[in-house]
Amino acid sequence: MLKDANLITKCRASIMVGFAAAALTAWAGGPQPTYVNNAGIAHTQDKKSNGAAPEVIVYASDLTESALYEFDVWKEPASPGGTAAGTPNTGDELDPPPENDPHVKFKVPVQQGVPYRCWIHMKVGAPKGKSQANKFWVQFSDAVDKANKEILKPRTNSYLTAQGPTQQGWTWVECAPEGAKSATESLIYFQTTGEVTVRMQAGMEGVGFDQLILSPAKFLDKPPAEAIVKK
Repeated sequence: MLKDANLITKCRASIMVGFAAAALTAWAGGPQPTYVNNAGIAHTQDKKSNGAAPEVIVYASDLTESALYEFDVWKEPASPGGTAAGTPNTGDELDPPPENDPHVKFKVPVQQGVPYRCWIHMKVGAPKGKSQANKFWVQFSDAVDKANKEILKPRTNSYLTAQGPTQQGWTWVECAPEGAKSATESLIYFQTTGEVTVRMQAGMEGVGFDQLILSPAKFLDKPPAEAIVKK
């Protein structure tokens, strides 16, 4: 009986070690859970052992109906989820913030003090009247400059511009201050860690998008090479 009891004890110890090793492996490098915030945006909590901030990737197909203001939803087979969002083109002009022209608004997770660069996968539409169908204005809550002064706040006259080419079709476009003279002027910093609001306002009628990226690393220096960035 003593021999059998020792064998059972050893088996239990081996099982407990196996569970601990599996849990440690899952925490360090296994699949991470996906969460959906109250704005309907899904994002992956990519916890890295070195504390690096994760890439923030938002698909137009993630957006809830309440996130869209005077934006249409388009069927785009080549886009994530087969969906893009944009504005119809009547050939009229649109005004920059703080005017409340067509826009989308959603929340994303960010980290304090980390430099981000913003990219939009833009669909340049057909020009009509006063519109070249190739511009967005972008704002972020809790964004700050180097002096820790709040900038880019939604519904103010502080914003970044994503100005696409005149050629129709899909392209990655950087969000940058108008007249920026260096790449560092386009970097975005936040004063808090947590969820912030992104507000993308159409700068011209007829423009569309299917992805927005806030990149702290992978696309900090150059845009994605692929049409669809996987989460």
